[in-house]
Amino acid sequence: VQLQASGGGLVQAGGSLRLSCAASGLPFGNYAMAWFRQAPGKEREFVAGIRWSSDSTDYIESVEGRFTIARDNAKNTAYLQMNSLKPEDTAVYYCAARKWRTSRDHADYSYWGQGTQVTVSS
Repeated sequence: VQLQASGGGLVQAGGSLRLSCAASGLPFGNYAMAWFRQAPGKEREFVAGIRWSSDSTDYIESVEGRFTIARDNAKNTAYLQMNSLKPEDTAVYYCAARKWRTSRDHADYSYWGQGTQVTVSS
């Protein structure tokens, strides 16, 4: 199983980025997908998740209304559209997969991508 995260970069505050997570080696349609992030000196935190069926999403309060998680099961890919970025969004972003439903606990996820750096300048 491989999860390949991409799309990070350096952006000014107020800008946008779209992260992608390409999955292989697993029945993608059976897996919930999530994005976590980890800033220097901080614990890894849940950012957003989407169920296997795309009928339910979950966001932490600080990104609600700015970030949108989506998936394309035909392309085995999950996305995180990030708008109105703030310096506090700076972190390494990881995608993760677990069967069926999302969870906010990183320990519940079976598979992880390698991470992509997002840096938001003020």
